[in-house]
Amino acid sequence: MTTSDTAPVIGVIGGSGIYDIDGLENTRWERIESPFGEASDELFFGELDGQKMVFLPRHGRGHRIPPSELNFRANIDAMKRAGVTEILSVSACGSLKEELPPGTFVICDQFIDRTFARTKSFFSTGLVAHVALGDPVCTRLGDALEDAAKTLDIKYQRGGTYLCMEGPQFSTQAESNLYRSWGCDVIGMTNMPEAKLAREAEICYATVAMVTDFDCWHPDHDHVTVDSIIKTLMGNADLGRSLVKAVTPVLATRTELCSSGCHTALDMAIITSPDARDPKMIEKLDAVAGRVLKG
Repeated sequence: MTTSDTAPVIGVIGGSGIYDIDGLENTRWERIESPFGEASDELFFGELDGQKMVFLPRHGRGHRIPPSELNFRANIDAMKRAGVTEILSVSACGSLKEELPPGTFVICDQFIDRTFARTKSFFSTGLVAHVALGDPVCTRLGDALEDAAKTLDIKYQRGGTYLCMEGPQFSTQAESNLYRSWGCDVIGMTNMPEAKLAREAEICYATVAMVTDFDCWHPDHDHVTVDSIIKTLMGNADLGRSLVKAVTPVLATRTELCSSGCHTALDMAIITSPDARDPKMIEKLDAVAGRVLKG
């Protein structure tokens, strides 16, 4: 990506129905091949008022793939190959705070990664890189999401820490209370290493965590019914689609590289000297890191 190649393509990763947005035109499903394996599903391409968009059902249509078996690298690599420059991650989560009841949207700005069974980097032996992750989400995207949430009168919190657990089982009460003692706001199973890989791929990334229930720490946890959770999920999904639709025109106005530095994250990240780099790794990373490896 260069300063003359900055036209935004907005990617959305979320539930199977997140792409059911009124006004989408020129739509198609297309399988994008990745050297990192199979993505969760085909990508859904479309245009909203002329703005190019790409959607990926994170768990596959019909929710076929559990969190620990998601091929996060293939998902992000496929989005990169599709031309995506900014990703909106929309996901359900549990609340770790009383003041974040079901129906609340949290525009997260930090993560704690407690997963242990996932490959977390595109880079490995033969080509080593260390990206900065102190601020793991794009501030520019977060600002746009907050403005859109205000416009739609969505109950939201700007900022918050997302604890990503391995799953697929939910927390024990001891774990839930531990995460609360750490000051975490919400808990989920999908945003790590997704955010890390987006940064390595030089894609802007922001998370909208949609609260469906209180985690098991809450004294009323046992009173939560499947019906109530499904009702909240459906309501959140409708609002999630509205949020994506509302924020798209704002993100479409970008004419320069991301002011937060997301699009140049690899400038100082690759540590392996050029003469020691594995040619096979260079080929494999043609989409993710081609901007710096071909320079």
